[in-house]
Amino acid sequence: MSPESPELPPALVAISHGTSDAAGQAVVRRLADDVAAAAEARDLDAPVRLGHVDVQDPDVPATLAQLPESLPAVVVPVLLSAGYHVHVDLRMETADVGREVAIAGALGPDDRLVDILVRRLAEAGASPGTDRIILGVAGSSDPAAVEDCHEMGRRLSARLGADVEVAFLAAAQPTVAGAVADARQARDAAGEGGRVVVASYLLAPGYFQTLLEKAAGDVTTAPLLPAPQDAGAPPASPPELVDIILDRYAAAGPARR
Repeated sequence: MSPESPELPPALVAISHGTSDAAGQAVVRRLADDVAAAAEARDLDAPVRLGHVDVQDPDVPATLAQLPESLPAVVVPVLLSAGYHVHVDLRMETADVGREVAIAGALGPDDRLVDILVRRLAEAGASPGTDRIILGVAGSSDPAAVEDCHEMGRRLSARLGADVEVAFLAAAQPTVAGAVADARQARDAAGEGGRVVVASYLLAPGYFQTLLEKAAGDVTTAPLLPAPQDAGAPPASPPELVDIILDRYAAAGPARR
């Protein structure tokens, strides 16, 4: 590239966990498309690619290989907390790929995710003043990722002005099913009304959302990216998620070529 050539911004490589669920695949694909449209609207001349760290193709190396040769890239984990996939998998899979790669921060904790959680609770008809709220999380063996989820619980509690218990589907305690049973027992023992509401702190429909719904809460909210209605096209992504991804990209960008 000559000194007179315009600088090229690094590519934005959004890496999701991946899912075998068709609805989950569709809404994550729509999220990547919405990020690309928002980047273009902001005159950010950066290619946007979507890849996955597990379950789906293309994987991380294959996604990076789609980019122009030697173009730097920022990998934005489309993950709600930075656990094993961010600290280990992404670092391994972006090493020695023939280009400069920066790994951005995970999506959470972030107050804009709280905005979406509050919206999903309202859509489900939850009443934080009388209902018992459980924030249902996938879970991680990484203590820092678990603490990120507890921080989201504290932020949601502050926003609602009500207690919020954080519970996990795997790798951490308490379990969602156990928290639901304990909350129902405590409610009944106190002779209180209200329901046990599980707020889904999951990105998209799929295996974990199904497990969350099987935990037997009276109400379980939709994930941050809700499933399409009646097998139709995915709805527009929450603008908060689009903004967070672009912000993570901007904060982590390597030196431009």
